[in-house]
Amino acid sequence: MSLTLPDIGRIANLARLELSGTQSERMLGQLNGFFALVEQMNAVDTTGVEPLAHPTAVIDHVSLRLRPDLASEPDNREANQKSAPAVERGLFLVPKVIE
Repeated sequence: MSLTLPDIGRIANLARLELSGTQSERMLGQLNGFFALVEQMNAVDTTGVEPLAHPTAVIDHVSLRLRPDLASEPDNREANQKSAPAVERGLFLVPKVIE
């Protein structure tokens, strides 16, 4: 699939973007490069290859390195809410916007 400058103009119009001539040409090159990569990936024969739920599912000896879930910042709720016009039970109160 190859796009043309009028295609880029139509896409930009649909996205409500204003592109200059040089921006349109750069976008044309980037999108055509992307579509070329997709065509290259589609050309690979994946017959008989099972989809993976997670990329590391095929590697048994690799475990995900997760950081410990620890609070790293002090609780400054009260100090942060001092400037709020209305607070109740630790929550900011805002005007009702939906009737």
